[in-house]
This record gives sequence, structure tokens and C-alpha cells, in this order.
Amino acid sequence: MIEEYQRLDKRVQKWLFNQGWPDLREIQKRAIAPILAGDRDVLISASTAAGKTEAFFLPACSAIAEEENGFGILYISPLKALINDQYRRLESLSEMLDMQVTPWHGDSLQSKKKKARNNPSGILLITPESLESLLVREPGWIKKSFTSLKYIVIDEFHAFIGTERGQQLLSLLTRLEHITGRISNPIPRVALSATLGELDKVPLSLRPNNSLPCETITSSQQQSTIKVQVKGYLEPLDIMADETRTSAEQQICQDIFKLCRGDSHLVFANSRSRTESIAAQLSDLCEQQVVPNEFFPHHGSLAKELREDLEARLQKETLPTTAICTMTLELGIDIGKVSSVIQVTAPHSVSSLRQRLGRSGRRNSPSILRMLIAENELSDKSNIVDALRLELVQSLAMIRLLIVENWFEPADTEQMHLSTFLQQILAVIAQWGSVRADQLYSLLCEQGSFKKISIHHFKQLLSHMGKVQLIQQINSGELVLGCEGEHITNSYSFYAVFKTPEEFRIVAGSKTLGTLPVDSLILKDQHIIFGGRRWTVTDIDDGKKVIYVTATKGGKPPKFNGSGMSIHDRVRQEMLSIYRTGDYRIEVSNQKIDFVDNLGRQLFQEGTYFFKEANLEYQPVYQNGKHCYIFSWMGDKVVNTLTVLLVRSGFVCSNFAGVIEVQNANADDIKKCFIDLSNYVLPDEAELSRILSIQQKLIEKYDEYLPEELLTEGYGKKAFNTMATKQWILSNLVIDVDKNAV
Repeated sequence: MIEEYQRLDKRVQKWLFNQGWPDLREIQKRAIAPILAGDRDVLISASTAAGKTEAFFLPACSAIAEEENGFGILYISPLKALINDQYRRLESLSEMLDMQVTPWHGDSLQSKKKKARNNPSGILLITPESLESLLVREPGWIKKSFTSLKYIVIDEFHAFIGTERGQQLLSLLTRLEHITGRISNPIPRVALSATLGELDKVPLSLRPNNSLPCETITSSQQQSTIKVQVKGYLEPLDIMADETRTSAEQQICQDIFKLCRGDSHLVFANSRSRTESIAAQLSDLCEQQVVPNEFFPHHGSLAKELREDLEARLQKETLPTTAICTMTLELGIDIGKVSSVIQVTAPHSVSSLRQRLGRSGRRNSPSILRMLIAENELSDKSNIVDALRLELVQSLAMIRLLIVENWFEPADTEQMHLSTFLQQILAVIAQWGSVRADQLYSLLCEQGSFKKISIHHFKQLLSHMGKVQLIQQINSGELVLGCEGEHITNSYSFYAVFKTPEEFRIVAGSKTLGTLPVDSLILKDQHIIFGGRRWTVTDIDDGKKVIYVTATKGGKPPKFNGSGMSIHDRVRQEMLSIYRTGDYRIEVSNQKIDFVDNLGRQLFQEGTYFFKEANLEYQPVYQNGKHCYIFSWMGDKVVNTLTVLLVRSGFVCSNFAGVIEVQNANADDIKKCFIDLSNYVLPDEAELSRILSIQQKLIEKYDEYLPEELLTEGYGKKAFNTMATKQWILSNLVIDVDKNAV
């Protein structure tokens, strides 16, 4: 440690000594030289709790220790809670250096913001939305305060790559360099993440114009021990007919109660409705057993105070606490030590699973993952998805990909991000007052992050924005905001590029409990579950968007809005491999480790039995009565493409969990249709998306303002993959027919 340690500021060395650290970790040592050099971007990729944050801040704080004028470090986070957490973690180091640290987001104290406004220095912790707001509303202050900026660090970088928000962030960083005169002398960017697929492609995602070299630092140290268990549950066919049986969710709650009471854990339930339901049942179990409640919900719609109280309780580590959460606790908020992570239902992605697993196993203890998967009891009327036990097998495939292959989904960097591009055009015009079209294209596309936008696309979009009065061209030829553009940019909601569902406030008496995204009908006198408790709706004020409630017992929750993510080709290919071999076990030291309980094994055997009986290994199109089922074992883009090709050819079909159901169809007719299609050039992604209504394509926040042609092209890239689909048809159907002909 001596050589690296001595390159740090003396006060940083003293802080390390006070922490009682015997040595720096490997990535912390390796990060010191490239960060102090300040002439390159740096990517630090290592597992959760490997010390990535300190790997950046120790040398970066040493580099700006003597700077007094303007901010030296800009830290960008996807979550306000993570900013609050970093502020707390930097407290003692900043005191040692007499360095100002300012958390800056919607909930930050105005006094801290005012102090930073008057005397910008040290470290600014901010979200992309707050940075957008400052660039639009206070460009003069930004120019003065960020001119001597030495570093931009992005935490949880994987959460941004390939997303609308990530595209906005990269554009903001280009605009920041532009306003501070640093385009030709770029500000080094540092990305921190535990979950980055295809590391060699990440530098281009960090700086699309490639104007600085990037050094990647990964840890060569072995990952800590991982313990995994998958438990199966059976959802009874008719629970009302047999009162002795309990629902799968009740069984899961009873197991969580037994496994988690007396210690701290995270339970990921994927949707807000399930989060609330499980938290309420666990709270009831505590009441029935006459023990203190240790189970609390945590999701984005809960009131800030409730979330922060739970986070503080986890951090203190003095009381056993289990958080039932959505993805809100997936990212790197320091929540202290949790004994295990429990996943209820299949995770959204391998990347998400990796993040979640990393939340346990801190402080040198093993990472423990329990996955609790419920499948429906079978009958002669059961559908194919149930018979194959697809959710269980998808979960097993994701575990194998994570542990055996160390694989997780790379970001989709082929998107056009037209909704965000439109927002950035408005933001730049609002920032400068007026701007020439060529300046806009140069800043946002040539120097910035919108590399997929051609000049033709750009002209199309500007022309349409003029028609719908978002912008207008003045006599000098410059673009200014139109009346609709003024209206949009003046709203506080403009700065966020992601779409949020309609939110209603939940009010009990005079207290606001939080907000609820309502995507199903809520009626007066209906029972809902919120904040882990049951409530009766006493009144609904549509105008004010308020639901009034009083505490009650019993009742079912409404359907909360949960968002899914598309499944990658690699996941379904691994599922196919598991079905073919009939083996999901993981080999360790020439021994195959079984990590599934007895019921889970039974469910798995039912699924593989059906797979073999239906001969799905050799026939991708399966006839079952009047209907046909297509098993491509490919990701959702190929499944979507196959589905739309069939619809265009006159078939009636739908897809679920990667399986396409074609109604009243003959397997031979379907095969013939695909083989005929393969003899021609398949329609491209944009053409496929024309079959859908405009309403179906309005996914992103500003999609409604896009010209139809661009909306269709952008949606096509999100939903379809023509080339991979043609390859699948040729490999699985055409070659098959050729073999039979011989």
C-alpha cells in the first residue's frame, strides 16, 4: 500500500488511518494513478461492496483538496436516496479536508443549496434531472461554477446505459463541457458499476465522441462465496373448494417469516402490488404471533419519510429488519449488512439478479440468494406455459448464466432515443434563448450522444416540431421556442425524460401516506393495501388527484403498475439447454450441486417431461387441438417479429413468456408461411411497427410530439429484430424441411 498511499493528500492518509484500514483494496490501489493523472476517462467495475466509491473519491478528493473556486467534483446518481447516502458517507472525509459537499435534488435542504450557490466549491452530488434544471434555468451560474471542474463521476452507470435517462445524461455532459469551454479539453468521466456486460463496449457508452481514452479497472480478486436455493410452491387450482389449502403467496409469506425473523434481509417482489401484499401479510403474522413487526415495504410511491426511516433502520443494524421492496433497494444505497436476498417470482433480468445478489454477503460473509417461485397446479385444461413450468426454468437459467457463465445482459445501444432527442432540442433552445439548426446538430449529434440521428431524421423532426408549435424560426434563421414549447419547458416535469404513470396521493386524515400510480379502477368503499397496512377508500377527488382512506382490516389490494423488461436471447437459449439436458445443476469441483428443494425439483421434472412428450426439442411449432404454439427459444424482439409476421399473413396470435399462440391454425400452414417469407426480403423493423396503432407506440414521454414516420422507426428498433428472425427461420424451419426432403 505504501507507494499508492503516499500519492494521496496527507489529510486523506490521516482519514484512512482513523478508519483503521490495514490496507487499500486492489481496485483502490489501481485507481489512484489514472484518476490523479486527470487525462483520461476511468471505468471501475467491481462487485458490490468492493470499495468502488472510495476508489474514486480518495484520489479525486486529493486532487481537488486545494481548489477553492468552483466545484471540483460532480457526482451523478440515478437515485436521490443514493445521493443522501453518499453525502453521509463523505461526511468525515470532507470534514478532514475542510471540503464542502452539497447534495442537490428536489428534497435537498434549501440552505445547503443557497450556500453552494453563493460559494460553489468541493463536491456537488446531483441527479440528471436537477442538472438539466440548472442548465436550462441558470446557465450563467453553471458556467461560472463548473469552469474548474476536474472530474465527473457517474454512480451505478449500468442503470443509465441504453436508457432514455442515460441518453439525456450523456447529452447533459456534452452541454456542460460546451458551456464551460471544455469541448476541446474534456472533463474526465469516471463510471462506477457492479453490473456491466461487454466491458469493451462501455467506454463508447461513457463518451460517445471518443475524445478521451478510457482505462478500465476491474478486480481480479475472487468473488465471495455464493449460496443459492430455489424453492417451489404450488398455487391450488380451486382454493375456495378446499379450505385446508393455502395460496402460494400465503405459503411464501409463512416461509419468509420463518427464514427472516430475527435478522435483516431484502425481499424483492418485482411489483408494488406484491410488495404491499407480502408486507401486509408478514405484518399480520407478527401480530398473530404477538412479536414486534420487522417487515416493512419499500417502493418509489411510499412517502419519503417512510422510505428514509426504513433505510436508517437498516443502516443502524441494531434491530432485525426485512425490507420488502421493488427495485428501489437494488442499487448501491448503503443499507448495512443483510443476511440474505430473497427473490419472489422470476427476476426481470440477469443483470438485475446480479445487483440484488450483491446486496448480501457484505463484510466478508457469503452472498445468500433464495428464489421463491410459484407455479399453478396442473389440470387437463392447463395451458402450455404452466405445463412447461416456464417461470421456474427461466429463474434457473438466470442463476446458471450469472454463476456459471458470469454473463448478464449488455445494454441495447442501437436505439435512436427520439423522445429524449426532442426534449434535448427544447432544453438547448430554452438554455440559450435561440440557436441555429446547424449548431444544434453539431452539439447534440456530432459532439453529443445522439449518433444514430441522421441529418435527414433531424430535418424531419425540426419540420414537425415547427408544425406542432414546439419551435419556430425567426427572421435571423435561428430557432426559438414556440408557444407549445414554452408551455412544456416551463413545467417542473420537463426535466425528467422518463414517463411516470398517473399518480394519486393517498391521504389518511391530515397525513399524506404517499402516492399511488393508478392503472385500474379504484372505487369508493373499496379496500386497498398501502404502506404495509389495509385501508378503506372513503372518497376520491379526481380534480386534486387524492384518494382519501381510513385504516381497516381485510380487503384485497388493487392492481399496482408493475413494469417488465424484455428477455434476452441468451436467457431463452439457456432455458432450451436446460430442457434438453434435463439438468439445471451447477458443477463445482467435479461435483454437480443441486440448489432446488423437493417441490421445486418435482415442478421441474413436470416441465421437462412435458417438453420431451411434446417433442419440443425437435419441433418449434407444436399443434395442440385447434391451436398451434411456436417455441423460438429466442428473446422478445424475435418473438415480437415472428408474431407480427404471422398477423400480417392473416393469422390470429398472441405471445406470453416467449411462447406464441396461434389460434385455429395448422402447424404445416404456419411452417409454410414462414418458409415462403424466408424466400423474400423480410419487412424491416419500421414496416413491422406500422401494423400497430399510434397509441401502442407512445411509450416514451415525448413520443406524442414525434412525426408518425419517426415514431414508427424508433418503435421498430425497440420491439423487433428482422435479421435475427430470418436467421431463426432459416436455421429451424427451412433446414428442417430440406432434411425431410432428403
